[in-house]
Amino acid sequence: MIARLFDKLIFGFILVIALQLPQLAEHYQQFLAGLYTSTQWQVEGYEATAKEHHYVDVDDMIARHLQNEEPSVRSDALQKRQTLLLYQELQHGMGIFEHGNLFEKTAYMFNPARFDYLEKTITHFTPGIPLTASGIGFGVLVALVVHYLGSIPFFLWARRRKRLKLSQSY
Repeated sequence: MIARLFDKLIFGFILVIALQLPQLAEHYQQFLAGLYTSTQWQVEGYEATAKEHHYVDVDDMIARHLQNEEPSVRSDALQKRQTLLLYQELQHGMGIFEHGNLFEKTAYMFNPARFDYLEKTITHFTPGIPLTASGIGFGVLVALVVHYLGSIPFFLWARRRKRLKLSQSY
């Protein structure tokens, strides 16, 4: 009886944790949207500068600046290139958060390359219960899968113990 109660408590704990993932995804999307908007503003500024100075595009302007003899101009060009790469990565992430499901969003959030974004999001995260059917369904499904996978070693151990008792009784 105590084992069953303990099992239910573990499942309840896993469920509460799993229900936080949709909430965390929403907070993460807000963080990503803010970063995306500010990076987009920078990229649009680069594009306007390139156009104003008659470059084909931003990449052409950066390539030209990388050939400049002035170290500060080359450093600035490298920073612009990094910003463009970040912008492309953020566009991909925003696409996932606008059109993807919770599994895709969770995989994107927990990618080790983006742990710094996740840490920043978690510092301002407030736990709660999702109010959408998909959020609740996701939480229940994840909790069931994690609970089941976590229970497999105990089931195997109990089955082995039972077999040993049966073999010893013969």
